[in-house]
Amino acid sequence: MDAVAHFAELVGRPDPPLDRAALALAAGADATLGPEPWLAELDRLASGVTSLDGLLQRLFAEEDFRGNVDDYHDPRNSLLPHVLRRRLGIPITLAVVTIEVGRRAGIALEGVGMPGHFLVRPVGTQTLIDVFHGGAVLDAAACEALFRTATGAGPDVPFGPHLLAAAPTRSILLRMLENLRLIYRARQRAADLEWVVRMRLALPGAGLPDLLELAGTLGDQARWIDGARLLEEQVPGAPPERAEILRTAARTLRAHLN
Repeated sequence: MDAVAHFAELVGRPDPPLDRAALALAAGADATLGPEPWLAELDRLASGVTSLDGLLQRLFAEEDFRGNVDDYHDPRNSLLPHVLRRRLGIPITLAVVTIEVGRRAGIALEGVGMPGHFLVRPVGTQTLIDVFHGGAVLDAAACEALFRTATGAGPDVPFGPHLLAAAPTRSILLRMLENLRLIYRARQRAADLEWVVRMRLALPGAGLPDLLELAGTLGDQARWIDGARLLEEQVPGAPPERAEILRTAARTLRAHLN
């Protein structure tokens, strides 16, 4: 089973395993990144941890996990095996490490999808933890300040609990993919963008723009016929307006062969 198919199988389960799904996502970038060594590393990190304080001590003091402030947009920051190996990541992947090590230690944590900066929270509490900055515990004022710094939002944008909702597993994976999509677009890495968009299509909420982007990534690799066929296969049964968009985009791809 290739990486995309494996990812799709995992996220199609009623309760997708976050650790294995994040590792399957990373295999899109490098098929040699098998899950077992990294699952074992998560197990090792959890060994002997019995409290939240102990978890934060283990990860951010003893093991020196930290945010990559020098190269935030390095794609390795979004790939769990590289985060575990390098001890560097961005908020969401460091959150995955923290959640999964906590789960193994019997400490229930959830991701918090605050815009601009992902956080972690012990389930059933209002405690917010910034894993990008050494596992710092944030009070309400610090959390709001972080939100406004990360997003550039001014005082006219209200801040409150509506921005601090728990992020379920599929939402976490989607946000990881969207980070990679932006990076690979900017770097014009069509082959990497292809697997990212294919995985995006395996998650709920994907739509026509994602399908068009996938076809475009195939075209960017001179696979114009593959891209055109991908779109043409979606025409039967599509509403008229959508069908015309698909046909037009397919014709544009085929025109490269003339």
